[in-house]
Amino acid sequence: MTAGGARAASGTDPASGGTAGRCVLTGTVRVGLPPAEAFRLFTPVGERDWVDGWDPRFPVPAGDDTAPGTVFETTDHGRTTTWVVTGREPGRAVAYARVTPGDRAGTVSVVLEGADGGDGGGTAATVTYELTALTEAAREDLRAFAAGYPAFLRSWEEAIADALGRRAPSAVPPASLRLR
Repeated sequence: MTAGGARAASGTDPASGGTAGRCVLTGTVRVGLPPAEAFRLFTPVGERDWVDGWDPRFPVPAGDDTAPGTVFETTDHGRTTTWVVTGREPGRAVAYARVTPGDRAGTVSVVLEGADGGDGGGTAATVTYELTALTEAAREDLRAFAAGYPAFLRSWEEAIADALGRRAPSAVPPASLRLR
């Protein structure tokens, strides 16, 4: 898959010609760090480094924000999303369940692998969103999200590259933290 490339598999509703309210979206984000260091960028705390306005709140202090069962909340466009870490393999993968009441629910997973291009330790992060619209009104938003998924992942790649460019790669703390 190319940088920011994405593929989608969506349920369809033959009667409406649109999605049935569920989609699976997968794409790749390239990161100029080895997987063990890139992992932190996809953790609740680490994402603060490159996502404007990302401010996870933990109802219970988290010593390790990637520990399975860790709960945090984010707010975007006036909507609060509750996230739960469902799995992790430090330095390689992290998975979350997420619910935005009245909008959508599903999972997000990030799997990191060494980029195969001899680029000095880069990472190919495969990002998969599996989402279900919770209301009829949310279906259109989900369709729009699915249509814009390749651009969404390109924006991640660009924001991460910009964040890494603002400081030396050695200043990025080593692996062991977050997602989106």
